[in-house]
Amino acid sequence: MRLRVDPKIPLPIGAQIAEGIQLAIARGELRAGDQLPTVRQLAVDLRVNSNTVARVYSDLERAGVLETRRGKGSFVREPQPARGQRVRESRLRALIAQFVTGCQREGYSLDDVLAGLRELKSGGKER
Repeated sequence: MRLRVDPKIPLPIGAQIAEGIQLAIARGELRAGDQLPTVRQLAVDLRVNSNTVARVYSDLERAGVLETRRGKGSFVREPQPARGQRVRESRLRALIAQFVTGCQREGYSLDDVLAGLRELKSGGKER
């Protein structure tokens, strides 16, 4: 798993880490039962505060993505069909929010974005 954080983008560091882990799971880079780096190790690797990584691991555990085994570490949980769909939907919402935020930074309105998406969906037949 290759995680990176970029303090220049508007997404908080913790959210970047959480998304990176979830994306690695979605891509198959991390599978059920795989062990994640320790909180300290990931914090050192990413050059972030260990409390941030601990909070991300805790949040992902509450969301059912990870499980912590006392004295052994944090592991990717076995996916459950309903949870898998929720994770997928959550990831899609996060990607949409990132996309819309980027478009807004470039000066496009939400209506511009929606019109562009409709055009893309119709194969460029609109306008």
